[in-house]
Order: sequence, then C-alpha cells, then structure tokens
Amino acid sequence: MHLTPATPVRLTAGTLVLRPWAPEDAAVLAELYQDEALRRWAAAPVHDEPSAARWVAEQQRGWETGERFAFAVQEPRASDARPAGNVVLKRPATPSSSAEVGYWTAAHARGKGVAPRALTALADWAFGAFAHQGLTRLELLHQVDNTASCRVAEKSGFALYGVLPAAPPAFPLDGHQHIRRAPTAG
Repeated sequence: MHLTPATPVRLTAGTLVLRPWAPEDAAVLAELYQDEALRRWAAAPVHDEPSAARWVAEQQRGWETGERFAFAVQEPRASDARPAGNVVLKRPATPSSSAEVGYWTAAHARGKGVAPRALTALADWAFGAFAHQGLTRLELLHQVDNTASCRVAEKSGFALYGVLPAAPPAFPLDGHQHIRRAPTAG
C-alpha cells in the first residue's frame, strides 16, 4: 500500500508544518534557489520559475507513485512565510527495510534548528507509516565537506555509519553515510 495525494499528509514539529509541495510554490522556490549555498548542496535543477514548476511536478509524481515523499517545511508564525526548507523520504517502489532521506534549508531559516526538527518529524513519520512494509533503517548521505549536514544528522538521531568513496561526476568527493534505525518496541 502506498500513500497518495488522496491521503494528504501534513506533519508538525513544534511550530513547523510539513506539507506536500504545491504548484503555487514554484515562484517562491525559484526565489529561494537564488541562494548560492542552496545551489551548491541541493541537487535540484531549479534555475527559474519554469524549472521550479517542473521540480514541484516531480515531487507530486513522487507522491503518486509512492517512491518519493517531499515536504515543504514552513513556520507559519514566522515573519517570513516562505518555505523554510524541504525534507524528503525516498522509497523504492517495493517494500524495503531501508530508505533514504534528504533535506535542504532556505537561507532565511538557517541556524534556527529548522532542519533537525523537520528531519526528526519526517523520520518519525516514516517509521510509523512504513512499519507494515518492514522499514527499519533510514540513510542520510552528504559530502564530507558539508559539516553543517553532519551536525543536522547527529541532532536528528542519524549516527555516522561510514565514509562512501567519491563517484564523479555526480559525487566528486567522498561522502558520509548516516543511519537512523527504527525505535524498538519494549
């Protein structure tokens, strides 16, 4: 069984709200991607509003197929109402014991604990929503020189598991693999 847009999912993490990306987010997403740091670390091909609209449509297809669950992270009470980031659960089409998570934080929200709170909420949801499919492990991958991602992973309960060798051109540097395991009953 896959979750679909017919069963909308909204998550909360304190003052944060995590909701599926929507077509009306394209303009602000294009604006957020003007940030050099975001373009450096996030792999999405967002350069302008049309490419942002294509990216949003890909996220919606991910929900429809059950292979990718991307959430816009917002802080409704903040003075800046734009999305503060993105968290995503990448699942294979068939049940599996592991899945990958990813995230990015918008420039205006960095240093405020948005990423760890959102990533923790995503992981908690994933383990609950996919327990019946045997999900017991989440992986977070990042380049070794992305020290901020290491801190976010650790704050979110993802322990450093190992170093992955570079795989150019997509991954020009070695990477860190962080793992979070499902809580055990008892």
